[in-house]
Amino acid sequence: MKGNFNTLIKDKKPVLVDFFAEWCGPCKAQAPILKELAKITSDIRIIKIDIDKNPSIAQRFNVRSVPTLMLFKDGYTIWRQTGVVSLQQLKELVS
Repeated sequence: MKGNFNTLIKDKKPVLVDFFAEWCGPCKAQAPILKELAKITSDIRIIKIDIDKNPSIAQRFNVRSVPTLMLFKDGYTIWRQTGVVSLQQLKELVS
């Protein structure tokens, strides 16, 4: 995943990364919000990174708690938030 991840975040199209864990309750609450966002916008790509299966990626971006959402464009972090983020906040972010 590491090489593929690096390619994905360097895209011209913004990439919203959801760092999550299967055991995380708030992550389960965030998941349907991201699914809804994906339905209503094609302006960004949304990818999910399981921190237990990809610890090196989580460590690289200093992800200490989940869910953590990060928005990348051209390989750079342009936004970051830890905790559940509402659909309205995400719509405003990507508009």
